[in-house]
Amino acid sequence: MCGIAGCIGTRDLETVNKMLDALPHRGPDDRGIHVNGTSVFGHTRLSIVDVEGGHQPILADGNKKGIICNGEIYNFNELKKEYLQDYSFKTESDSEVVLALYQQMGLDCVSKLDGMFAFAIFDEEKFMMARDPIGIKPLYYGYHNDSLYFSSELGAMSLAGVDEVHEFPAGNYYTPEKGFVKYYTVPEIQDHIHTDIEKTCGIIRDTFIRSVKKRLLADPAVPVGSFCSGGLDSSLIAAIAAEEIPNLHTFAVGMEDNTGEVSDDIKAARIAADHIGSTHHELIFTEQDYYDALPKVIHKLESYDPSLVRCAVPCYFTCKLAAEYVTVVLTGEGADELFAGYHYMKHFSSDKVNAEARRLITNLHNINLQRADRMGMLFSLELRVPFLDVEMIDLAMKIPPELKVKEHNGAKIEKWIFRKAFENSGHLPDENLWRYKVQYTQGAGCESLGEKLAHKEISVDEFEKIRQENPQATINSREAAYYYKIFREFHPQDSILGSIGIWAGFDFEEERETVRGTVDGDLKHDYSNGSEGQSASV
Repeated sequence: MCGIAGCIGTRDLETVNKMLDALPHRGPDDRGIHVNGTSVFGHTRLSIVDVEGGHQPILADGNKKGIICNGEIYNFNELKKEYLQDYSFKTESDSEVVLALYQQMGLDCVSKLDGMFAFAIFDEEKFMMARDPIGIKPLYYGYHNDSLYFSSELGAMSLAGVDEVHEFPAGNYYTPEKGFVKYYTVPEIQDHIHTDIEKTCGIIRDTFIRSVKKRLLADPAVPVGSFCSGGLDSSLIAAIAAEEIPNLHTFAVGMEDNTGEVSDDIKAARIAADHIGSTHHELIFTEQDYYDALPKVIHKLESYDPSLVRCAVPCYFTCKLAAEYVTVVLTGEGADELFAGYHYMKHFSSDKVNAEARRLITNLHNINLQRADRMGMLFSLELRVPFLDVEMIDLAMKIPPELKVKEHNGAKIEKWIFRKAFENSGHLPDENLWRYKVQYTQGAGCESLGEKLAHKEISVDEFEKIRQENPQATINSREAAYYYKIFREFHPQDSILGSIGIWAGFDFEEERETVRGTVDGDLKHDYSNGSEGQSASV
C-alpha cells in the first residue's frame, strides 16, 4: 500500500516532492521519484509484498517505461505463470507484474488484474492511468497551466495549484488518446439464477472463503490481522483467516458506560475471538478521547458528511489499535451492500432491493471505502475488503432479494442467505452469526457523541449563517455545520469542495439525500446515502 503523486506535461519536480511530503503516512518505508521527459512520477511505499525489493517507480526498457502503483494485485503470481514466463523481472513485486503485462498486451492489461489499485504507467511520451473496479484505492487529478497533476489524496492535490480537483472514476483507465475508458461495470441484476437455497449457500461459502484467503497475501515478514467487532461480517472474515493464520490478531473498540458496562461490540467480539482462538485486542475509549480524535478524523477523512464522520471515529480507534500489531488488516466493508444489510432496505418492495444494492456498490468509493482507506493509511495500515471481490459482487447480483431479507425467528433479518451459508459450519457461534445488525457507532457506544458536541459548539444562528454562506455545501444540521467548520480549517480551497461531490450533511429525517458530483466533463455519478448512512458495523 502506498501513496502516488505526479505531474504530466511539465517537469515540476518541486511540486511533486511537496505532494509526496503530504503522504508520508501512506508510505513510511521508502520514497522514490523519477523524471521522464516533461513528466514526474513519485511514490511513497508501505512494504507489503517483496519487502526487500519493490522500490518504486519500477523502471523498464532502459528507463523509458515505468510504473507507480498503490494497492495489491492478488493474482500477480498467476499472471506471471500464464502470460509472463519469458519476462525478466527485477523484483518480486506485484506492481512490476502490472508493468510487464502492459508491455505484453497494452491497455487491455487492466482487465486481467484482480485486486485493489490505482496506478500510472509511462511509456516514453505516452502514459496510462487506471483505478480498480470498485474504487477501493483512491486517485484524484486536476490541471494547472494545461499540465495534469494527480495524487492519492486531496491534501496532496491542494499543493498542486490546480483550479479544480476531480475524482478518477472507479473501473476506468485513461489515456490522452482514448480519454476515460470504462473496463468494469457492476454486473446487471440477474436474480433469477441462484434460487435454490442449499446450492446457493454452497456457492456463497466457497466464493467467500476463497475471497478472504486470497487477501492474506503478504511477505512472510508482514503480519496480517482482522477487525472483529463481534458482528457477522468482520467476525466471519476473522474466523476464515484464523484457519490459515495461527493466533490471528483481532481487534475491537468501544466505550464503557457509567457503571463500567462495556459496549455491545466489545462483548460480542470477545465471544467470537474466544471461539476462533485469536489473539484478541481491545481499546476502550472515553468521551474525551472521541472529541480529541474528531478534528484529526475530519482532516484525514477529507469529508464532513455526518454519517461518514460518525463511523470514521471508531474506525480511527480500531486502526490505531491494529497498527500496533499488524501491517495488513481485513475488514467487512461491502457486506451490507451485497446482501441488503441496511435496515431501511427491509421496507423496500422485492423488485427494488437488488437495484438499491447495486446502486450502493457503485457509490462505495465515496463512502465506506474512503473512510477505510483514509483511517487505515493514517496509521500506515493496509485495509483489505474481501466482500468486494468482483466474484462476490457478481454472485450477489444473481441472488433473489427474498433470500437476502427473510424472516428468522419471527422477524425479518438482513443478509439471511449469507448467514445461512455459514450455519453449522463451525466458523462462528450462533449468537455472532445471527446477531442483529447495529450501526458501527451504536455497537461501539458512541452514536450520539458528535451530535452532542455540535449542539454545544454551534448555535442555531451560527448553523444558519454557515449554511447561507456556503451554498455549494450540503449542510442540513448543526452537526454537519460543525464538521464543515472543522473541515474548512484543514481544506480551505474552494476547488477542493466543488468538483468531486464531497459528502456533506446527510439529513436523517429523509429516506436518503442525493448529491450530484461532476467527475470529469459530462461524466456524472449520482451519489446517495441510505437511511442508515453508511455507518454499518463491520
